[in-house]
Amino acid sequence: MNYLAHLYLSGNNDQLKIGNFIADHVKGSAIENYSGDVLAGIHLHRLIDPFTDQHPVVAITNARLRPDFRKYAPVISDVFFDHFLARNWSQYHHLSLEEFAQNSYALMRANEHLLPLRALNMLNYMEPQNWLLHYASFHGMEKALTGLSRRTKFVSHMDKAHLFLQEHYQDFENDFELYFKDVRLYVAALSELK
Repeated sequence: MNYLAHLYLSGNNDQLKIGNFIADHVKGSAIENYSGDVLAGIHLHRLIDPFTDQHPVVAITNARLRPDFRKYAPVISDVFFDHFLARNWSQYHHLSLEEFAQNSYALMRANEHLLPLRALNMLNYMEPQNWLLHYASFHGMEKALTGLSRRTKFVSHMDKAHLFLQEHYQDFENDFELYFKDVRLYVAALSELK
């Protein structure tokens, strides 16, 4: 899952959103700097990721991508899934995607003191380019995937992945719908365990 989905799956809890947003950038003992719902958000992110990696539909998605994109298939599927969430946002949330995105950026800015440097640096790219909103368009997908491609050590061909998405759009959308229904149920069940 990518940033939009992780923020969405945090529900209406701002502290959970912060933790879910920064989780990939909290390394080793740095986790001891966090508590309460921010820490719970980090843990939520770290439960969602393996659920996603082990989901049978995601395995099908990645298998479809792997011949062309090899080890970068899971990265691309994460971005594709954020595209479908953004594209169908009104089915999932009462706020417009634009309002949700602006609220998310404002939340992170108001809590910069909680953001690891790498998360803050990423926000400095994400916010002006409005990644969360632009995931909904093919042009936004092309920019996001090209940006990822520039940061890889090896040739990834991610800069062409938006074309692969267009060619197999319905298959990927079907995958997303099946997977996203399950991950929403999974997160809901986790919140009931509290």
